[in-house]
Parts: sequence; structure tokens; C-alpha cells
Amino acid sequence: MIINTGNLRTLYRAFNTAFLDGFGQAPADHEPIVVEVSSMTSEEEYGWLGQWPSLRKWVGERVLRGIEQHDYTIKNEKYESTIYVKGDHVRDDKYGVYSMMFNEMGRAAGAHPCELAFALLKMGFSELCYDGQYFFDTDHDDGKGGSASNSGGGPANGTPWFLLDCSRMLKPIIFQKRKDYEMVYMDDPNDERVFMADELRYGIDGRCNVGFGLWQLGYGSRAALNKDNYKTARETMMAFTGDEGRPLGIKPTHLVVPPALEGEALEVLKAERDAAGATNVYANTATLITSPWLA
Repeated sequence: MIINTGNLRTLYRAFNTAFLDGFGQAPADHEPIVVEVSSMTSEEEYGWLGQWPSLRKWVGERVLRGIEQHDYTIKNEKYESTIYVKGDHVRDDKYGVYSMMFNEMGRAAGAHPCELAFALLKMGFSELCYDGQYFFDTDHDDGKGGSASNSGGGPANGTPWFLLDCSRMLKPIIFQKRKDYEMVYMDDPNDERVFMADELRYGIDGRCNVGFGLWQLGYGSRAALNKDNYKTARETMMAFTGDEGRPLGIKPTHLVVPPALEGEALEVLKAERDAAGATNVYANTATLITSPWLA
């Protein structure tokens, strides 16, 4: 192929098609646990987190409730991946093999939100959420002047698993997107790098970040994943209350585990009977998500 503007645009379109194909093939395991928020600035504030609207019997005048403000901000970060194609490979028509690489670049970009979301979930025992506590902690404010726990404990080196309520518009994880992932290029023969090294450069980039939603929507544990601990996690979450002790109506929908705990998770959620031969009353009580990003 002769390197000129027309041929290079054709080549870029072919590479971009491979990129978009790979992007569309990326896993989307994160989607049930994530709410996507469009960002218009370098960061977004989520001071309203923690408010649970409720109704009261209207007696006399309306009761005005102020919105408690929390200092919780998610700052957008930039991410990129860049490769180069040798000019001689284009001239010698050897560029076809690069389509596979661009396909994988697209898949990596498409899976990036998944990677970010599950990585943050795993760090929930040591990363702060809107109330200034770790997302999975033992002393969140229970709304009644006491404390509430959404952490199941277990050894510090124990393999973590997570029970989540993903039935609401607000999810346990917030994916904040400032700029879509896209493919860009620098292949003009007059560009300095092209002139000096005979390299055509292609890259992908995007701006985004993840943060925690409401801690009440999640329960994290490093204890053994078995029926008893699963039972404790469900009952704990469903007992969470808001202002004045009003039940929040939490009902876990998803059990999230790393590959190392998939077998235990299937025993809890899919086995008809437990090890003692009794009916497994927790069968099909949650959807299982096994994520390699938790390994």
C-alpha cells in the first residue's frame, strides 16, 4: 500500500472497525451493580448520598427536612493505551495482522468499566464512602443514634465475597463517565514521529472514574462462603433502617464472587439440598456474578 492521505484514512477506518467490534464483545458483568452517571466537569459531588426519602401522615403543615450534605466527590481520571504500526508493514501490505490487536484494544476499552467497578468493590474494606467510613464497615450510622455493620468480618487474608441489592436506580457502585472511549491516530507523513521513526501511532483514551453509592446496598465478607454466613448477610441487609427506624426495604439480588469461590457460591445458590441432605432454602435467592477482576 502506498502511504498517502487517502490510503491512510482507509487503513484507519479498518482499524477503527476492528476496535469497535472488540469494544462490543467486551464483558458487561458490571452492569447490574453499577449506575452510570454522565459527568460534565472534572469532578462531581455526591453530597446528597445518604438521604432516604420517606412519607409521613400529613397532619398540620408539611415538615421540611434539610438535605444533609456529605463531602463525597468523584474525580475523573484519564486512561489511555497506545501502539504504533511500522510504516514498512503498511507499504508491504502486512498490516492485516494488526486488526487482531485493535480488536483486543477495543475489548480492553469495553471491559475497562468492569475492571474499575470490581476493583473498587474489592477495596471496599479499606476505601471510604460518603459517610467517611469504609464502604464495608462495622460502625456506620444506623439513623437511630447507633451503629450498623455491613461487613461480615473473617481473616484479613480471607477471600472476599459480596452480597448486593441492585434492584434500585442507585447502585452500590457509581461509574462516572466524562468522555467516551475512542480511537485516535497520528499518521500524517509530516508528523515528526512518522518522519523520524517511520511509525504510525494509534491510541485509545477516555475519562471516567468509579465511586461508591449507598453502603446499605452492599455487604462484604472475608468469612467462609457457606449457607450460614450467606443467611447472616441477607438478614443483616434486610434489617437496615433509615430515619426513625423505618425499614429501607433492602433485598439482596446479586452474589458477587471471585473465581476461587464460584464453587461455594453455586452450592449456596444452586444446590437443591445442603450437605446434611436438608432442602436448600436459599437456592435461587440471588443471581451469581463471578468476576475475574476480583481475583
